[in-house]
This record gives sequence, structure tokens and C-alpha cells, in this order.
Amino acid sequence: MSEEKTISVKRSITIRAVVTPAWKEEAERELSTAIANADQQLAQLEKEGQQVVESLRSQSANPLDPRVQEQVAGVQQQVAGKRSELEEQKRNLLQNQSQVRELKMEEIVEQGQIESFCDLKVGDNLVSKMQLSVLVRDGVVEAIDQP
Repeated sequence: MSEEKTISVKRSITIRAVVTPAWKEEAERELSTAIANADQQLAQLEKEGQQVVESLRSQSANPLDPRVQEQVAGVQQQVAGKRSELEEQKRNLLQNQSQVRELKMEEIVEQGQIESFCDLKVGDNLVSKMQLSVLVRDGVVEAIDQP
């Protein structure tokens, strides 16, 4: 007798959520917190950037020395790059917040992914084994779907 060979493979499972008042409230709260954090990071970045520039200038005998100016410009360039990154994140968060506000109750939205393992054996349909989603309502699993 021959044993049937199986292998274990990792797969991504899509988490879908039913929009409910509690879900919407939690999503908006999370986004508001993330927006406030982005604002805080922007303020901190500006403050630290200014401190570094002032430190460079105060440590130099001649703040107008081209080398000092070059260092200051480099710091300002780094700050500007990071500021752009943070502002982009904030814009995305604001856009997400707007989209959440427009969602209708009982609408189903994709909320993320988790990973799990499944066993495969000869004769299994790989596509259907890999495509799996879980539907949740306020954190409670309502359905496990495999197309």
C-alpha cells in the first residue's frame, strides 16, 4: 500500500466585515487617532529639524560658512522629505475616513488579511484551497467562504 502524500502550504485569508454602527464607530476612532498621530509626528519633526539647524549654526564659529550652510540645507532637505511622507500618510488617512463615513450599513468591506496553513494532496483543487475568506460582524465570524 502506498501512503497518500500531503504538504502543508501557507495561504492568505481575506477578512471581510459587515458595516455596523459599532464597526463604523471603531473604524472612525482608529482613523482619527492615526490622523492625530500624524499631526503629532509632523509637529515633532519640525521641532527636531529646527533644533538640529540651530545646533549646527550655534556650534560653528561662522554660521555663514558654506560648509555649515550645506549641512543646514541637507538637514532641511531631509526634514522636507519626511514631511512629504507624513503629509501623504495623513492625506490617505483623511481619504479613508471620508470613505468610511460614506459606507452604508450592512455593506461588506474588505478589512485585511490573515495567514493560515492548509494541507494539499494529489487531486486537490489548488485554486479553491487557496481562496478563502472569513466574514465577520462586530468581530464574530458569520461565514467562512471558499469559492
